[in-house]
Amino acid sequence: MPQILATLGVIFVSTGMGNEVEKLLSNYISLNNSFMAVAAYCICMALLTMIMGNAFAAFPVISAAIALPVLISNMHTNPAIVGAIGMLSGFCGTLMTPMAANFNTVPAVLLELDSKNGVIRAQFLSGLLLLVANIFLMYFLAFNF
Repeated sequence: MPQILATLGVIFVSTGMGNEVEKLLSNYISLNNSFMAVAAYCICMALLTMIMGNAFAAFPVISAAIALPVLISNMHTNPAIVGAIGMLSGFCGTLMTPMAANFNTVPAVLLELDSKNGVIRAQFLSGLLLLVANIFLMYFLAFNF
């Protein structure tokens, strides 16, 4: 399944979705500021993961939009750190969405919870706090290699 989702992300990138996301973001956010670029990358990874349901599809799109052109090429960050923490930021989005049915909805049914969103409510704060930690980790680690 992750391979299929990653292929979907590659298809989105090949159609130019990464470029369009970059244009859209640059209209509203100054990606010249290193902290803002890192925050935009991590938050966009989580948001697109929440929409698509899995980080494997979001990673190529947001990496093509922000990580490669802004963080790695222009700001000369460490690509391994950017990729690893970026993917972890996407997984934060997985914790916060019903679109990730295999992680959030199915366990609620198997545990016979009263609410199908009970798992999401239980892990939402953890995902949000981890996302904030990822932003600061990437900011302090990726630029100092």
